[in-house]
Amino acid sequence: MADAAAALALRAARPDGAAPSVRAASTPEVPVAGPTPAGPTPPGSAASEPADPVRSTADGRDGADRLLDPAHHLARGIDLLAAGDFAEALTALRTAVALGDGSPVTVLNLAIAEDRAGDVARARAQMRRLAASRPDWDEPVLRLAESLRAGGDMAAAEAAYREVLDRNPRREEALVALSGLLIARGAAEEARVLLLRCCGVNPANAEAWDTLGLALLATEAASLALASFVTAQRLAPDVLDYALHAVEAASLAGELEAELARLEVAVQESPLDAALHTARGVALARLGQRAAAIDAFEVAVALAPEAAMPVALLGGVLAHANRLREAEDALRRAADRDPGNPRLRNDLAAVLMRMHRHAEAREILSALRSEHGDSVPVLCNLANATACVGLQAEAVALAEAAVRLDPEAVLPRRTLCNTLPYAEGVDGTRLLAALRACSARLPRESLPPFHNVPDPERRLVVGLLSGTLRSHPVGWLTVAAFEMLPPAAFELVCLVQNGAAGDPLAQRFRAVAGRWIDIDLLDDVALARCAREQGIDVLIDLGGYGDAGRMPACAHRLAPVQIKWVGMQNHSSGLAEMDWLLTDRWETPAGFEPFYAERLLRLPDGYVCYSPPPYAPDLVPLPALARGHVTFGCFNNLAKVTPATIAAWAEILSALPAARLILKTHQFADEATAARLRAAFVALGVDADRLDLRGGSGHRAFLREYNDVDIALDPFPYSGGLTTCEALWMGVPTVALAGEIFASRHSVSHLCNAGLDDWVAGSREAYVALAIAKARDVAALAALRSGLRDRVRASPLCDAPRFGRGFAAALRQAWATWCAQHAAGGSSQPAS
Repeated sequence: MADAAAALALRAARPDGAAPSVRAASTPEVPVAGPTPAGPTPPGSAASEPADPVRSTADGRDGADRLLDPAHHLARGIDLLAAGDFAEALTALRTAVALGDGSPVTVLNLAIAEDRAGDVARARAQMRRLAASRPDWDEPVLRLAESLRAGGDMAAAEAAYREVLDRNPRREEALVALSGLLIARGAAEEARVLLLRCCGVNPANAEAWDTLGLALLATEAASLALASFVTAQRLAPDVLDYALHAVEAASLAGELEAELARLEVAVQESPLDAALHTARGVALARLGQRAAAIDAFEVAVALAPEAAMPVALLGGVLAHANRLREAEDALRRAADRDPGNPRLRNDLAAVLMRMHRHAEAREILSALRSEHGDSVPVLCNLANATACVGLQAEAVALAEAAVRLDPEAVLPRRTLCNTLPYAEGVDGTRLLAALRACSARLPRESLPPFHNVPDPERRLVVGLLSGTLRSHPVGWLTVAAFEMLPPAAFELVCLVQNGAAGDPLAQRFRAVAGRWIDIDLLDDVALARCAREQGIDVLIDLGGYGDAGRMPACAHRLAPVQIKWVGMQNHSSGLAEMDWLLTDRWETPAGFEPFYAERLLRLPDGYVCYSPPPYAPDLVPLPALARGHVTFGCFNNLAKVTPATIAAWAEILSALPAARLILKTHQFADEATAARLRAAFVALGVDADRLDLRGGSGHRAFLREYNDVDIALDPFPYSGGLTTCEALWMGVPTVALAGEIFASRHSVSHLCNAGLDDWVAGSREAYVALAIAKARDVAALAALRSGLRDRVRASPLCDAPRFGRGFAAALRQAWATWCAQHAAGGSSQPAS
């Protein structure tokens, strides 16, 4: 909760440290001075308010006299400061000083203008001189503190705010600003004391009440924080952040439904208040009522068409509802309304990536880096987008830069772990080290011990943790296994993120699930508690560190036995709490154990069971028979196509001058990406007209296009998974190269399970030679193709009953091992 409060305290801060344009900050960030004129009057000085220039003219001075009047230039400079025209304000205030106005207030306003115009060192020096010359005046020190904070020097800013309070213990701006800094660095209790003082000085200070709420959140007092936020909202009903903070506190306090009820009443009383509708939308979204949340946000957008936050929140909930085109439109509108807010464009890029528009996302993210410098979210999204357009080494470098920026954060290390398997030259040892470094930074909550009955023969409760129990690679490769588990021996509990109710595969999972629990609204600790309440004995993670993955929850232990299987299963989880990794003898041959943090639970055949879609097109004869040449193909994600892969394919094509290559992936919808790939082949001596680059399509059409392919070429080091199974089902064998990490051996497992061991190469040279040899034997290719679907259907790759027996035995083995450990140690806790 403390981390949440600190994040809220600084959430609206601009990444460049720039101050907002007004003093009375409309967000709960640490207050920073804007270009408001200095005040109050220092002791012994003239009034801080200049003579009214209009009144001066009325006193009989003509225009020329006004131009010689320093009060006129002071007034004009103050107006320009308030308007944000800092360069002109600087000129006017320098003129006032040059004409003889050396009053402390004028000089301080000049320093403020210099600070905002970019001459920070000169401005701060002037502020320090003023502070030294008038030790009982707090204003110069306050302005110095605000400048330091805007420049990112938080320690110096804190010291300056303390000096302000030494001079004037009741100065509200310093009390609130210092408290914000204290919350951000973990000193929330001191902040709470200061804020109570501030609220006593001025009970109508809404920002003080809001910041007090943040301090209370950080001290685990969510209910008290909620009361403080509600007070702030009542005092300043037009400030959206106060309402949003109240929703956040209500969620943390378990009072979200009550807060929604309060907002419902408030909306009835003030139906034209956009802030209330926005906060109501957030509360509805938190409660899982997405349709109602969307309605609330749309009303807020209509009431405040120029505001960025309501339309941004609308975009976020649309994205969660998988309405991506609408989400894109909303986020573009939000970014147009607040172009200086990098988060909005970062969120837009994330939505574009989900729509496979990675090149567009890269342009946005690269521009954010140029404008605002590096930040962890932008670097991580840029790393992922860069990998997806096939620039693997650059992607790894970006992820490593994010790690250097925040070495203790999980997100950059998670991103690094997701990009490393695609890059060339990454071995099992290096990848395991990265995964362990990531998992070591996951928080672990101290939860009560398990009370599962350690009986190795009883009916087991098996939990499935996934965001992809639908038409997705995870679904196609696992659903048959769960359908084959005997209900008398196993009960399935599906812990589902992003459930797709109408999806055919989701319906198959629902049919075998004893319990189906939506976990979208649960954080990691709540998810761990939920899993324990369900009495799960064996938890199977099907998400890993992917977008829909909840691996961090597994660090809290959801069950006595935890198993990693499919779903971003590119190598080990690196997690000490993950007991087993479900695998086979081809994915992890004997001797591969040192590359894994888990114990290896090898199934007797392959590690997955493929369920072909019922709409798969019929097979056609080998295309080469009619065309007179062999056509190779690869329908894998471009992230898997490395420079080494391209070089090997170019060598194959050079040896077979009539051969063609079809590459199909969503990324080729971007012409620049397609042109870059063509250029890579041309540089290696392959004519561009021998390449057929195709964009994405629906699944049925995707499968039909295998009718144009004779031989599939597997990329490396990250091999095809579901793609290889689909190619085999469509009669297209795959040439594969066996590597060292889990991701580099998917095709090896699938081919060997289909009885196609002779299509696997052990080296790059053997891979090239194998592809050439297979392409030259067209008669053998034609014979293989004609019977390949029947062969695959009868093989362990698709034999669901056979797979189910091995799967059930493996789960029982994992459970029996825990029972034996319990008997030996007398503890109900796992050994790990």
